[in-house]
Amino acid sequence: MKYCFRIGLYKQGLLHDLSKYSPTEFLVGCRYYQGTRSPNNAEREDIGVSTSWLHHKGRNKHHFEHWVDYSIDGEHVIMGAQMPRKYVAEMVVDRISASRNYLGDAYDDSQPLDYFLKSKEKLWFIHPQTKKELEALLRILNDHGEEKLLHYIKYRYLKGETRKIKY
Repeated sequence: MKYCFRIGLYKQGLLHDLSKYSPTEFLVGCRYYQGTRSPNNAEREDIGVSTSWLHHKGRNKHHFEHWVDYSIDGEHVIMGAQMPRKYVAEMVVDRISASRNYLGDAYDDSQPLDYFLKSKEKLWFIHPQTKKELEALLRILNDHGEEKLLHYIKYRYLKGETRKIKY
């Protein structure tokens, strides 16, 4: 919520991840809570699927998995649809928050990008433009820090500007 407010996404900040309070997600979170990683991974390891994650990503548009659909292009079976910028921005600040929560004092501004780069090549189902924007924003965080990233998102990215910002 704090980060969404800082970039001007007030409604998204208030509504962010409310599905986590549904029984489908909350009870899994309680059962598999570890404090250092997502309980969804522990559920996935235990039963082979994360019912909590399937519920969550279907209701929260800031996850690129929400935007996977059947293709009608004749080339792909499924594909990623391009995400609106407001949801890409929310995804970026969500990644920062998750990294801060899971890493605690060990967090630094390089970790959200490092986490993304570990799986980048496997993310064939994310729209190419969404992947490009996500990586570019995480690189701003990595190279210039949180304050400059948030400023860029609020005053350039969410206003549709695509030229590079110079710091």
